[in-house]
Amino acid sequence: MQKLKQANLYRSELIPISGKLVERYNQCLQKLGFTPTKLTSFSIDGIGYSPEIAEEKGTTMYLNNGEANPHAIIISPLQKGKPVYSEFHSFDREMMKQVFQVHGQKINDITRDSAICIDFDQDIDAFYEPLDVLKYNKVYIKFHLVNNLDKLQKEQQQLIDTFRQGNNFIDEDLHAQLLASAKANGDLRGRDLSLHSLQYQTDSFYTKSFGGVYVLRDFISPIVVFEDEKWYKEAIKDTVHDVTIYHIEQPELMDKLRDHVIIEHDLEEALNTTRYQRVKKMEFAMALKDTQHPLRDILNDAVLFKSYLNKLDIDTRKRVMGVELYLDKIEVSNQYKIADIVDVNLFNALHIPHSSLTAKHQDLIWKLLINVSPRDVLFLYWYDKEEFYKQYSTWEDSFKDWVIETISNNI
Repeated sequence: MQKLKQANLYRSELIPISGKLVERYNQCLQKLGFTPTKLTSFSIDGIGYSPEIAEEKGTTMYLNNGEANPHAIIISPLQKGKPVYSEFHSFDREMMKQVFQVHGQKINDITRDSAICIDFDQDIDAFYEPLDVLKYNKVYIKFHLVNNLDKLQKEQQQLIDTFRQGNNFIDEDLHAQLLASAKANGDLRGRDLSLHSLQYQTDSFYTKSFGGVYVLRDFISPIVVFEDEKWYKEAIKDTVHDVTIYHIEQPELMDKLRDHVIIEHDLEEALNTTRYQRVKKMEFAMALKDTQHPLRDILNDAVLFKSYLNKLDIDTRKRVMGVELYLDKIEVSNQYKIADIVDVNLFNALHIPHSSLTAKHQDLIWKLLINVSPRDVLFLYWYDKEEFYKQYSTWEDSFKDWVIETISNNI
């Protein structure tokens, strides 16, 4: 990942944590029922997730008490607006945006000497069946301060109120209690430490529960898409819920999304886009083996591209250039079908969210499309960084150079 780091494409916006902040982070972990980290320094994202701690604990879901109970940690106001690198839900960043919009000033004050644990409560204690994800409705965002600083504030205020009554100002025991409270917690009188709960209304979303599930319920009829075949097979046994269920690799899924006006395609229009060139070049690069020239040069040089294209067997050549071949043929006759000429993965990769969708739903559908057919390295990086990093580690060095150049030129 060193090349990605040098290009600021690998976890470049994480916040470094060390010293006293490590202690506060561990206090949050313990308050949430988790074991503390043994690391003395690490980095966190906007929701308080740390890739180093995830590696230490062997799971990206170390902030979850079961798949139905995710949490967040705020130990710095710098987390405001930061990316969420390992989203458990597709709406995690939206929830954190709401948290900072409503409580931003209080967070600035509280994190001077404390930390905030967040419980995302959707009134579901635990999942038992895969279609339990349909229970998502409102998420109640609840806040807890480490060391119960808000309760200590109330206790300190009660001591002050008692001090002001009658002749209590001469009570030496009361003096000692006030001094002990001030030494331990500082002067809490003028601080606003009250963080009232918030609500977030879910609609269509993605969750990592049950191996990854898309819940699309803002369209003609509800659709649930499973990434994990085991949970898909379990879900289709359900006879109670009125939903259409797919595994992400089912060809019928794309038909359904088109029928429900969720996605669309226009190959002729796509042909003139840089996105099509990225998709085609990735398809081409995956077909090349043991080249004399670096893949980066082959993909960037038109002469080398044609040279190596002609070295491929005819079936592979047709797969790479299927879109151009199809468009050429239908100029002569409309008897040709897309499926007969254009490779299905290439065809799927050239779909886009329907133009009628809201921006939020478009982002969700882009994530779904890029997981159906991960052929666009830029969009894979934008919409599923975890999968991008996983695939990146398997690529040839020169292809990595082309990928980094492609992404850097579009940021």
